[in-house]
Amino acid sequence: MPRIVECVPNFSEGRSKEVIEAIAAAIAATSGCSLLDVDPGPSTNRTVYTFVGSPDAVVEGALSAARVAFQLIDMRTHKGEHPRMGALDVCPFIPVQDVTMEDCIKCAQEFGERLSAELEVPVFLYGAASSVDYRKTLPQVRAGEYEGLQEKLKDPKWKPDYGPPEFVPSWGATAVGARKFLIAYNINLLATKEQAHRIALDIRENGRGDGQPGRLKCVQAIGWYLEEANMAQVSVNITDFEVTAIHTVYEECVKEAQELNIAVVGSQIVGLVPQQAMMNTADHYLQKENLFILEEDQKLRLVINRLGLNSLGAFNAKERIVEYMIQADRDGPLASMDVKDFILTVGSRSPSPGGGSVAALAASLGAALGSMVGFLTYGNRKFADLDPKMRKLIPPLYKGMKDLIPFIDADAAAFSEFMLAMKLPKSTVEERKQREEAMKQGMLTAVQVPMCVAQIANELWLHLKELAQVGNLNCKSDLQTGARILETGVWGAYYNVMTNLEQIADAEFTTKVKADIELAIAKAQKERDEVLNILEQRKS
Repeated sequence: MPRIVECVPNFSEGRSKEVIEAIAAAIAATSGCSLLDVDPGPSTNRTVYTFVGSPDAVVEGALSAARVAFQLIDMRTHKGEHPRMGALDVCPFIPVQDVTMEDCIKCAQEFGERLSAELEVPVFLYGAASSVDYRKTLPQVRAGEYEGLQEKLKDPKWKPDYGPPEFVPSWGATAVGARKFLIAYNINLLATKEQAHRIALDIRENGRGDGQPGRLKCVQAIGWYLEEANMAQVSVNITDFEVTAIHTVYEECVKEAQELNIAVVGSQIVGLVPQQAMMNTADHYLQKENLFILEEDQKLRLVINRLGLNSLGAFNAKERIVEYMIQADRDGPLASMDVKDFILTVGSRSPSPGGGSVAALAASLGAALGSMVGFLTYGNRKFADLDPKMRKLIPPLYKGMKDLIPFIDADAAAFSEFMLAMKLPKSTVEERKQREEAMKQGMLTAVQVPMCVAQIANELWLHLKELAQVGNLNCKSDLQTGARILETGVWGAYYNVMTNLEQIADAEFTTKVKADIELAIAKAQKERDEVLNILEQRKS
């Protein structure tokens, strides 16, 4: 998997199209960087850019953007609703894939050092990149804003982490940090700026600044007025959505607004949002309203509706959810093929994709047939009394179906990993040692993938048996086929494991795995028989 860091620089310009586009072009032109989103705000006079790349690439992208901003933005003339202290006001680095927070701290440190050296501007570290308690959070670092920066820099306590402790009027200062994914989220109100800010003070973690904490942890908030939309907003930063969810913020604001007789007219996500944050909110409303929805796109529709995310413009999941942006096609090349192409690829003169990929597909199809029978029973007036039971049986079958799909590609990838290891040079003792280790790891993967397929498939039998007992009998043949093909998936996994074990020298490992896969195939045979017997005996 590629190493991916997200960078979200906020520049103090949200009105000049030329400046906004010039900064975007600098990021997009940086090798290894993918610009995902540009979100300007006229009232805040601020633009949030979101781009991703390798750790080295995002540092270069941020520097390219900063160089352009240094030439085009003058803080002496800047006015806007959002707190700010510099032309490049804040530049956080966020771990996304196969990188750690420590990696992002190194990005922040490298960027801060190079920015200050090249442009001769003060840079402060914040978040995980800072080791000083009183300058950990962005509000701490930005206190006093641009207007108070000249005096602030005279205080030894506020000596910049990088660069001179000197006021650069055209630039101000920049905060550079490493943090978890921050969700910028605004709740729309038909109210005054003062009323919006009153709600913000009640919900944000640091409350009103009088020592009494606010209601929601990991929440920063202020109230402002959007002239272009003719309404107020509670503008929120959720710094850890696993502590405080999006829906929690929304519902607390709704509660506060009702007490003040203020209308809430939807909400807005600024920039990107993690897929899990949206799914957490979907699960909340599914449970709260006792709804039964499994498909991801329908869950997103629910969230968009309940939070009013289309109120200021269409919420396009493909352009707003970070995982969707990074991976336009989240399935592998084999799973993404149409059926005919996959069959022809399997039937070609190539050992991959082979039996392992087909086994994963077979197991997934077995689960899919079970899910189908469940759906054809659920919501049917004839079987209305079974709806509660179907709500319990369908989700694990549906999940198993989806969980098995990635193994279609994983098996082929494991084979490729082993073949690449075999092609490594073997001229020296060290090269032979490295080649043998790579081959060993490749073969271990080639065993683990079908073992996972067998395990996931075998977890579905209990649900298939219950479905066989009460499901729509018009689908009897579908369920019989599902049981047979699910068992076939386990058989395919069995044959692949046994073949690959022959090339592993670790006797203790091979003995254990062989015992596990033999138990798995015995279970699949036994459970298949039970499902088929139940179906044969049913008359209605």
